[in-house]
Amino acid sequence: MARRSRSSPTRRIGCGILLIGLAVAAFIAFRFVAGWSEDGPAAKDVSITVPEGATLSDAAVLLKQAGAVRSADAFLTRAKVFGGSTPIKAGEFVIPAQASNKDILAILQGGKTLTRLITIPEGMPSILVHERLMANDQLTGDIKVPEEGSVLPDSYAFDKGEPRAAVLKRMQDAMTKLLAKLWAERAPDLVVKTPREAIILASIVEKETAVAKERPTVAGVYANRLRAGMMLQADPTIIYPITRGKPLGRRIRKSEIAAINDYNTYAMTGLPKGPIANPGRLSIVAVLHPAQTKALYFVADGKGGHIFADTLQQHNENVRKWFEIRRARGEL
Repeated sequence: MARRSRSSPTRRIGCGILLIGLAVAAFIAFRFVAGWSEDGPAAKDVSITVPEGATLSDAAVLLKQAGAVRSADAFLTRAKVFGGSTPIKAGEFVIPAQASNKDILAILQGGKTLTRLITIPEGMPSILVHERLMANDQLTGDIKVPEEGSVLPDSYAFDKGEPRAAVLKRMQDAMTKLLAKLWAERAPDLVVKTPREAIILASIVEKETAVAKERPTVAGVYANRLRAGMMLQADPTIIYPITRGKPLGRRIRKSEIAAINDYNTYAMTGLPKGPIANPGRLSIVAVLHPAQTKALYFVADGKGGHIFADTLQQHNENVRKWFEIRRARGEL
């Protein structure tokens, strides 16, 4: 009669340990794979800045410090196994809340960095450009008030921690490049003879009207007055030496209209000493391609724009109508 074989206690224990080991290994493998695409720990969007030359290992540490991953080592290992060979990019990145390891690596490899913008509106004087740059706490370093008319109004991207001087240089380089291009394409027989004169007149046009379609006509009026030896009589040129271009906040006084200085075009013929603001592209184009008009005067029309006149008699009638509008509004 055959005897039934029985496993020894030692063998049974060994098999049990093996099974437990395999189960643990399977669980670890499962967690390793699942951890690649499962939600991350960040409760809200976070940003990290990956410096130039940083390695994937460096980025893993930054991600852990920001709370975007649970473990720098685990992220690094998973990225090497599942993430391919595409290198990460430098820059500032926004990591969405609960982004997975997989999503985070795709963001770093894709190079779509956070865009920070600082906007300089058309007609902003340089003293306010300076204040805007200095007030931005994500920029570094000090700058002086830039030369009036040297900054091109636009929106400019910058990196967190970038020097203010570098951002300002981009603004000024943009103006230099644009002015050179537009000057080369200018109309013939202009009243302005240099690029600087064009910027000076463009800054006046910019401050006189916010209506884009009017700017060539305003430029044409001023060109006509300059050719005729007439005073420009532009109100913004009275204000500039008082506030350096900031809003006056009150009506202009008679003494200020009569003031003798290098800017007040009510007390001098020709262009003022320099620009009174940073003009935008459309105002520069208007000066370099002014409307062909006989108009010598303009006054507000009460609707946000202006009405133009060829003769003083017409202008006086338009001024009378404007004062009637202001009286009806209770402004006088």
